[in-house]
Amino acid sequence: MSPFHFILILCNTLILVCGQFLWKYGMQRSPFGFQSLKSAAQLFLSPYVLSGLAMYGAATVLWLFILSRVPLSLAYPIQSLAYIIAVIGAYYIFNEPLNAAKIVGCVLILAGVSLIGWKG
Repeated sequence: MSPFHFILILCNTLILVCGQFLWKYGMQRSPFGFQSLKSAAQLFLSPYVLSGLAMYGAATVLWLFILSRVPLSLAYPIQSLAYIIAVIGAYYIFNEPLNAAKIVGCVLILAGVSLIGWKG
């Protein structure tokens, strides 16, 4: 796999995580919930939720391009770096707790991705 492909996968992963952060932010700011069909529809029309959906759409197009050039058995594990990015981002952006179990889990994910990429 070329460095260019790795960068594309990393960009795809960042877009997905940003979409998740937008959804989370939109959910926190929304006075609506899932009490009724109307409130759920209003939630989906939030600019944050819509922006997150747009990012997921863009990431899907990029992912299809990546899959046309990179073996799935290499691309998909690299995309699991999203878990690490999300844990770190949630700590800084949403003030979510970062404990030893999360750190160890992130290290294990990174080790697994490294092994797959190294022998890929």
